[in-house]
Amino acid sequence: MEHKRLTLFAGHYGSGKTNIAVNYALHLAELGKNVCIADLDIVNPYFRTKDSADTLAQAGVDLISPQFANSNVDLPALPAEAYRLVEDRNTWGIMDIGGDDRGAYALGRYTPFILEENNYRMVFVANCYRPLTRTPEDALEVMEEIETACGLKFTDIVNNSNLGSETTPQTVLDSLDFIHALSERSHLPVFLHTVRSDVAEDLKGVLPNLLPLHLQAKYFDLPEQKPQNRPLWG
Repeated sequence: MEHKRLTLFAGHYGSGKTNIAVNYALHLAELGKNVCIADLDIVNPYFRTKDSADTLAQAGVDLISPQFANSNVDLPALPAEAYRLVEDRNTWGIMDIGGDDRGAYALGRYTPFILEENNYRMVFVANCYRPLTRTPEDALEVMEEIETACGLKFTDIVNNSNLGSETTPQTVLDSLDFIHALSERSHLPVFLHTVRSDVAEDLKGVLPNLLPLHLQAKYFDLPEQKPQNRPLWG
């Protein structure tokens, strides 16, 4: 799997991009890279990269999050430190972009720097089980809205199709027709297939570039579902 210096994750609300961004940052850190993740999501105040601050710190991953993140402020301010990701080329940067076109506007201020270096991957996180991205046509519409808002074209797709706690290996396999059609119509490769780590065990050797996900605490509905002494990476 080839890694770019900058990886940007964007997608529809609820696509799972924040959790993927955190897990991918941990993956790069395990490879010995100097990693920094920036939360540029000023749209969704609930699932925040900051929720994984302790896990990221333990792995040596720097975190840049909006001012007042995880507070009762409705619209957190983007941190000026986020420019570090586009200016410091010794850092492997991960950007978690806000949902849909409104969130993507925040990325626009960094686009000229990203294009100048041209060492990035702009990833669309797709979940065919979400209401507004159930078809390739719907997903393409969302992709185009995000591209227009931020001035940056997608380069790859991540298949994060899931049904939350009800996800099974078959759930993921049933999404392949959708993701292959989206890849064909967008002319973009599938960068990763992502799935909850326990489900991923049954898909090893079946799907290429499979990334097991250890979910943030807010993704677990019940106390007994929360991870207990799990490794950071599967």
